[in-house]
Amino acid sequence: MEPQEGGSGGSAPRRTQLYAFHAGRAKMVEFGGFEMPLWYEGIIPEHMAVREAAGIFDVSHMGRFLVKGPGAEPFLNYVTTNDVSALKPGQSHYSLFCNERGGIVDDVVVLRLAEDSFLLVVNAANRAKDMVWLKKHAGGASGKVELADISDQVAMMAVQGPKALEVLQPLSSEDLSSLRWHTFLEAEVAGARALVARMGYTGEDGFELYIWDAPVEAPEKALKVWEAILEAGEPLGLKPCGLGARDTLRLEAGYCLYGSDIDEGTTPIEAGLSLAVKFEKGPFIGREALEEQAAKGPDRVRVCLKLLER
Repeated sequence: MEPQEGGSGGSAPRRTQLYAFHAGRAKMVEFGGFEMPLWYEGIIPEHMAVREAAGIFDVSHMGRFLVKGPGAEPFLNYVTTNDVSALKPGQSHYSLFCNERGGIVDDVVVLRLAEDSFLLVVNAANRAKDMVWLKKHAGGASGKVELADISDQVAMMAVQGPKALEVLQPLSSEDLSSLRWHTFLEAEVAGARALVARMGYTGEDGFELYIWDAPVEAPEKALKVWEAILEAGEPLGLKPCGLGARDTLRLEAGYCLYGSDIDEGTTPIEAGLSLAVKFEKGPFIGREALEEQAAKGPDRVRVCLKLLER
């Protein structure tokens, strides 16, 4: 999942905890309202580093929401398309917010931290919209639900590629090889408390790291972890990577980009994302429209094209 490109409405673009590293090293662009690295060495060498060794991405521009309380599970099952009740603590899945017409409000990752505690990862450009949308529907939830945007308090980075485990394991207090795809654990990474999840959006093996208590206004902890990973990974071929390589990698893997491939005028059925829609779980927003479309078949579908020559 990656944010749609967009301006910041005339205000200055925001910066992540890792901006001090990017500045002067990377070609910077405005993306999803943030000033982000497009590339360091170049899109092609960074793309190939992820395919052949490893790359590290700053993804702190993504939104991170905490959803807690006794009503958290039924609430999330109503506002997302996937089956939250199937997740055990330490597991995550890809899901979607849909409107009543079945259009995609955003694509999200849901991580179950505990029985009544969840972390949602949403697209940067949709952060404010998504929180308004969640609050709008939280009023009808059966049981108490607490919502909090913790994006600015938690740094987020992704280490992706076939050597990702080899890079991260020496820096981690826990055995990361025990993690299956879309599972996570708490660990110390380079001395910082973190949630380490085995997932990513490049088509390669890899991990996403959530560095707790690493606010934008005090970026030292996040920078220390980032630089420790770079130092550990350099002999293995790891490179810092920008959004350019992230985009070509996800495109090559056939993953959707919100605002480009999917939006509120696109349904999961049309986008080929039916695996993230579980009709059998019961009521959820957009279910009736999606069931009707699934029954008769969509009028259009997303297809992937492979170029045979330049």
